Amino acid sequence: MQTVVERELEMQLVLSPERSIPVPARLAYRTDDPYAVHITFHIGSDAPVNWTFARELLVEGVFRPCGHGDVRIWPTKVNARSVICLALSSPDGDALLEAPSSVVAAWLERTLRMVPPGTEHEQLGLDDALGALLAPAAGDEGWPRDPSRRPGSRDDTPDASA
Repeated sequence: MQTVVERELEMQLVLSPERSIPVPARLAYRTDDPYAVHITFHIGSDAPVNWTFARELLVEGVFRPCGHGDVRIWPTKVNARSVICLALSSPDGDALLEAPSSVVAAWLERTLRMVPPGTEHEQLGLDDALGALLAPAAGDEGWPRDPSRRPGSRDDTPDASA
């Protein structure tokens, strides 16, 4: 069963040190994708912008600068407010966004209570899938356990070199 933890929030798209504009966004965490967080930005277009990255990256970014490449996250203060900065890079451009730390941290805490760190693999059902894959199928009962022994093979076949 999939469970989703979502949170609507308003982030600030930083245009310059003096100017930013509000951007409605949605944070989402799904137990069927337990290693990832999803952010959807509603920027007034017909197609929202979606980003997906490691939940672990966001967990670390709440406390200290982290990330390399396309997603970088760090905590800071802006006008005496605690915010989480999110720097995103893509072939289409770069964006710097700020989100209220308290909102992000509270949402993240809900995801961590739902799926504690280190238990994400349990959500994937790999053991059940592997068991089903390796289970004998109907009609497999007659096959020998030793893969070198196939039906019709005989151990007493004379050696051709003899």
